[in-house]
Amino acid sequence: MNKVALVIGAGDATGGAIARRFAREGFSACVTRRSLDKLQPLLAQISAEGGVAHGFASDARKEDEVQALVESIESSIGPIEVLVFNIGANAPSSILQETARKYFKIWEMACFGGFLNGREVARRMVGRAALTRQQTIIFTGATASLRGAANFAAFAGAKHALRALAQSMARELGPQGIHVAHVVIDGAIDTAFIRDNFPDRHALKAQEGILNPEHIADQYWMLHCQPRDAWTHELDLRPWIEKF
Repeated sequence: MNKVALVIGAGDATGGAIARRFAREGFSACVTRRSLDKLQPLLAQISAEGGVAHGFASDARKEDEVQALVESIESSIGPIEVLVFNIGANAPSSILQETARKYFKIWEMACFGGFLNGREVARRMVGRAALTRQQTIIFTGATASLRGAANFAAFAGAKHALRALAQSMARELGPQGIHVAHVVIDGAIDTAFIRDNFPDRHALKAQEGILNPEHIADQYWMLHCQPRDAWTHELDLRPWIEKF
């Protein structure tokens, strides 16, 4: 039977690298974005590397779409053994100019989507916890998961809430054999956005001063492989020059 890694928010950097990492280990990588077209390069890359991948257009904020996604994967591809929720929604704004609509949208994407996807997958995992050795749910956090910086009230509120969700799920589901982890990504990641908008920060790549998505993905794989007598719940990743 196929084993499936579902990556919600498989973008061009971290999410895509995570999907590729699990595909290299024999998982069917099921990847989502709101636009299926944007997934085509990742699907082609995984296939070229000898892996198996399936792409889905899905809005992580819509309960009916999330339920249909999980049902489709479980019924036609295989049991979801790994869920990675990797939606960011980082949109800075002064609290004086922040709108209710944008604040709510950021919370929907970065937190509520985590709840919907985590709940639906957990419902399937619980039913087979005694039958499989490893089942893992990983939520991607950020610096904002730990502290709210100026001009990031909405993002920090959503990421704080996602961290609390992960803690609650870990305490409930851990004793049932499901590993729930939260990863704090504390630093700039090597992405096109950083390259184009923060060239000085991106220049630090030469001295390993920004996070390599491939190395982030290695840590997600490590979390999934941990034995049940030594689980990590929260892992923070930052470059060696990053202050904390």
